[in-house]
Amino acid sequence: MCGIAGIAALENGPHPAPEQIKAMCGSIVHRGPDEEGTWLGAGVALGMRRLRVIDPAGGSQPMSNEDGSVRVVFNGEIYNFRALREELSGRGHHFATRSDTEVLVHGYEQWGARLPEHLNGMFAFAIHDASRRKLLLARDHLGVKPLYVARTHQHLIWGSEVKALLACGLLERDLDVDALRQFLAWEYVPGRATLLRSVEKLLPGHLLEIDLDRPRCEPRAYWDVPEAQDAAPSRAEDWVERVDALLRDCVQRQLVADVPLGAFLSGGVDSSLVVAAMGSARTFSIGFEDPSYNELRWARRAAKHLGVAHDQALLRPDAVGLFETLMRFLDDPIGDFSVFPTYLVSKRAREQVTVALSGDGGDELFAGYETHLAGVRAAWLQPLPAALRRRVLPGLLSRLRPRPQKKGLVNKAKRFAEGLSHPDAWAHTRWRCFVGDLQSEALLTPEALARAETPIGHHVEQLFARAADRDPINRSLYVDLKSYLPDNILVKVDRMSMAVSLETRVPFLDPRLVELAFRIPGDLKLSGGRTKRLLKRVAERHLPRELVHRPKQGFSIPIKNWLGAEFRPLLRELLDPRDLTAGGIFQAKTVERWVDEHLAGVANHSHALWGLVVFEAWRRMWLEG
Repeated sequence: MCGIAGIAALENGPHPAPEQIKAMCGSIVHRGPDEEGTWLGAGVALGMRRLRVIDPAGGSQPMSNEDGSVRVVFNGEIYNFRALREELSGRGHHFATRSDTEVLVHGYEQWGARLPEHLNGMFAFAIHDASRRKLLLARDHLGVKPLYVARTHQHLIWGSEVKALLACGLLERDLDVDALRQFLAWEYVPGRATLLRSVEKLLPGHLLEIDLDRPRCEPRAYWDVPEAQDAAPSRAEDWVERVDALLRDCVQRQLVADVPLGAFLSGGVDSSLVVAAMGSARTFSIGFEDPSYNELRWARRAAKHLGVAHDQALLRPDAVGLFETLMRFLDDPIGDFSVFPTYLVSKRAREQVTVALSGDGGDELFAGYETHLAGVRAAWLQPLPAALRRRVLPGLLSRLRPRPQKKGLVNKAKRFAEGLSHPDAWAHTRWRCFVGDLQSEALLTPEALARAETPIGHHVEQLFARAADRDPINRSLYVDLKSYLPDNILVKVDRMSMAVSLETRVPFLDPRLVELAFRIPGDLKLSGGRTKRLLKRVAERHLPRELVHRPKQGFSIPIKNWLGAEFRPLLRELLDPRDLTAGGIFQAKTVERWVDEHLAGVANHSHALWGLVVFEAWRRMWLEG
């Protein structure tokens, strides 16, 4: 696991300087504290920071072929590298290390830009082909590893984090207000955009091949979830058997490491299944004092049943101090509250291991979110007039005071009604939108609204259209897999684990398991008001029923309560009306009203307010420096 960076001069652009690539690497030391490597030549600079995991002695980067004509910097792990090494050796390629990195060099020599199609792993890499004056950038199938790209008139710049691109000194720091509205709505910026106009993400399953003498920077897809074409099993039990066997194989494949390895364990279905497939393991979990945000008893129960060495802690962190720490790692920010527990459990695990397996991805493949149930229940209300569903019902329920606990009947009813106010075309994703059209019109100044041209649900509607031939459940899961997962969940896991130099692996996102999961009929995953039905049948083979069928809790913190306590001074400081007015983006009166209503307990504006807090902290740190 590493962080990578690079600069390429385009056409007659000035060659990158050593101090530029050194500064880029210096900004991401946390991603690879063990070693730094740089190379400059032919108008290209390659840099990386390495966390030694496989072949600690021999895997230094940048790594080249025998004559130095092909060089690579690489972040991630190639899980099928041994099979690829054997195949490439049989085709006459000679290997000098035991590292998975070296298969990228010789794989490129063999397959060129088709290299990513042969890889099973999590990866972001840049390959410089000096003899052909070409550059190849690629990102793994599902977007487990990040890769950011910027194009100026004279340079192409890339790196594992936005801060690495900014560190070279070649980019303007201009806010993309259109992306900001999307961030406030969804708590992340969907698709290629970031909050900076100059920086884009390379999408999952995409590559960028560039001729440095005639540069065109148009990414193209090398993979997507295929449509199911072959004969499917006729019985649910056959699907259970296939998922169980393949998940175990995916987990076993990801256990390769030359350093200590463990797993996160919440006691939920996904993480418990990963641990069950590991055999012996070291597992880690954390909890908070509020019992509605504490799953430690379930994690302890799962660990005891599986017979693994378990470490857990009940924490009450310095929330404000922790926020300031985390903002340094959220240069491409998300508003997901669970960055806090993800960082804390990663920090706890890093004290004992260098690699941790995670259960992320199970919900997106097997329909585990409550938003999917909300979508089903909303369909029951479809015969009602639209005005009653989208205005009258939300208006009535908005008068109820929110409850302090995490969920509960009142809080669920209010949140359900809020989602109904968004367009039906967004299906289950409408319950992930927290600042819709009406709220953004009240929040943003007319000048800012004029610069925010993209409709709030544009990416959702595009993805639903792309998945139109799938059944309704798998269509919804496809949207999750292409937006919520890579732009929120995987960002959170990567940034928070890398902040403490911990490598995380995600067995559920092995492309083989993803492709199998999307062949399974949707009604085997979600029906009868029950989520993740088929995966729970798999889990019943390995876990006690009370663990498998307990209510889903989620990994979060009591942020709505913290905003009125620990974070109250921060809320007042970052959302000061004078500063907001001077910024020219937000209508200060709207923000003041939301703050007052939230602190008085008459409304729960935690998601909207937290998004504003995160943005304002980001703006001060990364836009203004």
